[in-house]
Amino acid sequence: MKTAIIVTLVIVCIALLIAVFFLIRKLFYHLVDRRIAEFQSDLINKQTEEIQNMYRQMQAWRHDYRNHIQNMKNRLGGEQGELEQYLDDLADDLTQADTSIQTGNVMADAVLNSKLSVAEQKRIQLNIKANIPPGVTMTDVELCSILGNLIDNAMEACEKLSYDQRFMRVYIDEFKGQFYLSVQNSSPPVRRDRGIYRTTKSGSHGFGLFRIDRIAKKYGGYVNRQYEEGIFATELLVPLNG
Repeated sequence: MKTAIIVTLVIVCIALLIAVFFLIRKLFYHLVDRRIAEFQSDLINKQTEEIQNMYRQMQAWRHDYRNHIQNMKNRLGGEQGELEQYLDDLADDLTQADTSIQTGNVMADAVLNSKLSVAEQKRIQLNIKANIPPGVTMTDVELCSILGNLIDNAMEACEKLSYDQRFMRVYIDEFKGQFYLSVQNSSPPVRRDRGIYRTTKSGSHGFGLFRIDRIAKKYGGYVNRQYEEGIFATELLVPLNG
């Protein structure tokens, strides 16, 4: 009888310890997730506001610039062909500069154009097709957090390679009723631990992969990462609303 009581108490204690462990782990994940979300929300909102202000100024400048070109062309005489051609070339360059990425989501546009501008400066070859479909259940901050983290990771990997090896492909659209995001980039070999790809970044940056996985899980989504023959690929699928 006494032995049975002891065994029962031991089992109860073990069950309580296990319950406490899972409760503490859940609380830890919640606190870490909230801190990361708050930090990235403030950062993204600030960056987005700055970029939107920059876009408004650039749009105003483009409008004035086109008017100046047209006014100069109207004042030209018939023998000023070379100058007129020069002004036409300026107008063509301006049109090309106006073809920024437009996904249908202002915050995603701001983050993508800002990040990819940096990627171009790092001489990374880019192939971008991005359309944010209606019905995305993630908040704008969560979406931009994912985009920013994935592109930052891709750029970091590319920078470890020579210029002629650097490339990044970003594809965003609807796929079988789900939000689909794919980022592929050239990369040196990636460390894998127990089936999980590990970031080489330290400190708070290491929370990026954790944050992406948590957001996908929150909305019943799925994240797949693969490395093969010098290419690292991340795919994210999240069900659309309606």
